[in-house]
Amino acid sequence: MTSDLVPSVSVTYAQNGSSTKANELGMRPMQERAYEKRGEQYLLIKSPPASGKSRALMFIALDKIHNQGLRQAIIVVPEKTIGSSFADEPLSKFGFWADWSVAPRWNLCNSPGTDGGKVNSVGAFLESADRVLVCTHATFRFAVDKFGVEAFDDRLIAVDEFHHVSANPENKLGTHLGAFIARDRVHIVAMTGSYFRGDAEAVLAPTDEAKFETVTYTYYEQLNGYTYLKALDIGYFFYTGSYVDDLLKVLDPLEKTILHIPNVNSRESTKDKHREVEHIIDALGDWQGTDPETGFQLVKRPDGRVLRIADLVDDDGSKRDRVSAALKDPAQKNNRDHVDIIIALGMAKEGFDWIWCEHALTVGYRASLTEIVQIIGRATRDAPGKSRARFTNLIAEPDASEGAVTEAVNDTLKAIAASLLMEQVLAPRFEFRPKAPTNTADPGFDYGEGGYDPSKCNVGFNEESGSFQIEIRGLTEPKSPEATRICQQDLNEVITAFVQDKTTIERGLFDQELVPEELTQVRMGKIIKDKYPELDEHDQEAVRQHAIAALNLTQKAKETLLGRDPETGSNTALIDGVRKFAMDVRELDIDLIDRINPFGEAYSILAKTMSEASLKQVAAFITAKKISMTPEEARDLARRALKFKQERGRLPLLTSQDAWERRMAEGVAYLARMKAKAAYG
Repeated sequence: MTSDLVPSVSVTYAQNGSSTKANELGMRPMQERAYEKRGEQYLLIKSPPASGKSRALMFIALDKIHNQGLRQAIIVVPEKTIGSSFADEPLSKFGFWADWSVAPRWNLCNSPGTDGGKVNSVGAFLESADRVLVCTHATFRFAVDKFGVEAFDDRLIAVDEFHHVSANPENKLGTHLGAFIARDRVHIVAMTGSYFRGDAEAVLAPTDEAKFETVTYTYYEQLNGYTYLKALDIGYFFYTGSYVDDLLKVLDPLEKTILHIPNVNSRESTKDKHREVEHIIDALGDWQGTDPETGFQLVKRPDGRVLRIADLVDDDGSKRDRVSAALKDPAQKNNRDHVDIIIALGMAKEGFDWIWCEHALTVGYRASLTEIVQIIGRATRDAPGKSRARFTNLIAEPDASEGAVTEAVNDTLKAIAASLLMEQVLAPRFEFRPKAPTNTADPGFDYGEGGYDPSKCNVGFNEESGSFQIEIRGLTEPKSPEATRICQQDLNEVITAFVQDKTTIERGLFDQELVPEELTQVRMGKIIKDKYPELDEHDQEAVRQHAIAALNLTQKAKETLLGRDPETGSNTALIDGVRKFAMDVRELDIDLIDRINPFGEAYSILAKTMSEASLKQVAAFITAKKISMTPEEARDLARRALKFKQERGRLPLLTSQDAWERRMAEGVAYLARMKAKAAYG
């Protein structure tokens, strides 16, 4: 493993305390934003972990029951432990007009028994005069199967951790929600801390999703408004041999850490999870026994300090339950010294609240981006004395044995995709506008030294809303409301699909002959056509341009950030980077942005973290399976060649000095060959 640990993302925030300040009703900014939309029948709240989604729902549900004529509220959570987030809250103590209370018998997450018995409880609740019920996704699915969609008329259905839902017909909860929307007799509030709608499947059918009003509270707003946490690092690092041997190179025993060991079916696992935990404990120091009260393992470090380690991997149910209960003990919530390291496998992810966590360390790539976002969310809580947090993904370097190479390369590419996505998630919001003589400065935006300059492409930043305003020459603006919504709210969704596209990321990282426009125009264009077939060509191009601008400007800004210490760096480092890039080029136009390889900066980080031999091996592996062109790509290139002809009065030339012009000409030639072949057999 390299000892030169280079974070792939390092972001610094302002610590202005705004996201934790409450208004006169006791609402934090995210909750206030959601409450303003309380009259909507279908509401989707996209907001990071720890931003207060549970309480936002309480405010909205109370209003729907008392002021909007709904009979009851049913809160649906993915697992029993998350039910505690919806326990009684004395909201009136902080200024609200009512308190939140759930009768003990209606919090089915706390009740014993099977889902079958709990389904009968849901039936009894529907017949009762009580107002609020909390149950798991599973109990709710069975209840809808038993009582039918109509039994829930005139009620609020609130779905927490909404990314568990899918439009796939095999996903029962998704099917039920589709039926509820078709009947149109319930209100739905959906909440998610993940910015990706499932990793492969859409959460809802597009027609259903269009009915939802969205409240978005970004990671940038959340973290920028913290009181203590200032810097967040995200990195992927490679090891050889057994991960346990190299673990202490990235695990600092002085940091409060959640360590997720690999799934037993993954190649990183030794297949003996208990031996792995013993090996980790042994590497940390001398075992001193078990704390009789909490069940935590006590381990003495060489400096004499005793670490308190919670083992959530143990298969002994009674032992694990004791440790789990000790971690949730409300009396210890604000005690930083209660526990030092938590070792987990499938637990301690979404809904797990340990504010002191400074390092989320995950061994082996997790198959789902949603899961990675959830794990990172464990470390992004604000807590006194916690100025920096980090997420580390430890991945096995590809080795020479052919069997393991494919899987290892795939894991490496997925880890890079995840870090690129987290950059977009953690950055301020982008607002792009075409450069025009009529443009003027907008109030609230800081345009840097000298202010707004009508003769240049300006880069403005609004500290309060956490948004960039960037002028780009030649930018296509969306026309339809849907394309406008995608450009304003869903660019991360588009970028997710792009960086998860295997061909795209392989070529972007390892194809020496790559013409960037093949990715930024052709591949991104295809992804948008597939993702949004209902948009016309103009709007598809507008979405493509906005998405690639967001991705590439973040990458160019990152170039200026690498090597900077986030502890001393300014929270405007990212905006400074974008501004510097805009000033360094003659003119910020869309053609220039299209000529940037989105993966160039990721490759330079990969080169620093992976051994040279492994890097060469991965490059050779990917180059060996390179495909020159597909008919679909050729057609797309030919369409762009036609546009080129309209602008220049001639078709692209195969002999051109410009690589992108040559590539378009190759697309035209490829199609001509196909037609000739078809004509002459």
